[in-house]
Amino acid sequence: MISERMRMFFYSAYSEAVEWCRGRGWKWRLLLLIGFGYILYRHLSDPLYTSIIGGLNLGIHELGHMLFSIFGEFIGILGGTILQLLAPIFGMINFYRQRDFFAIALCFGWLSTNLFNVSVYVSDARSMELPLVAVFGNENTLHDWNYLLNKLNILQFDSSLAFLIKFCAILAMLICFFLGGWLLFQMRKE
Repeated sequence: MISERMRMFFYSAYSEAVEWCRGRGWKWRLLLLIGFGYILYRHLSDPLYTSIIGGLNLGIHELGHMLFSIFGEFIGILGGTILQLLAPIFGMINFYRQRDFFAIALCFGWLSTNLFNVSVYVSDARSMELPLVAVFGNENTLHDWNYLLNKLNILQFDSSLAFLIKFCAILAMLICFFLGGWLLFQMRKE
């Protein structure tokens, strides 16, 4: 039953996306995909690269600490990453409700930038060499992922977890390119 629902959902989304593409311009949207291609190249060639949306991602991360702090220290610290990853997912849901399929593709690119950022942060958990940002200039800043992995008693797996998150970042960006490219092809075809 679930597989039938999923099949119907994807068929419906496919049909709606094809219809949505009719009469839409593809050239300016292509520039956005090329921009995400550049962002992917930079993230792969320089792990410390921060894209043009890096400031937004950092602000959302810090907001997550404040919002989730009501659930205790562990969730409050994890909350930065939670909100950082949820923001593009909420964007996807919002754009699906608006039936803006190309914006959904771009949200996968946005998710990818966040995942790249998280992978760098996780890989630094043991060495703690990255400069940390403190909201309101608090000098007693914690390294989120050193704290979290220590609490879970898995600090020794920081590199493996970072690799897995980086893999997910690449996958999310490939979805951005595939979905965005397919939509551009449909727009050009019309």
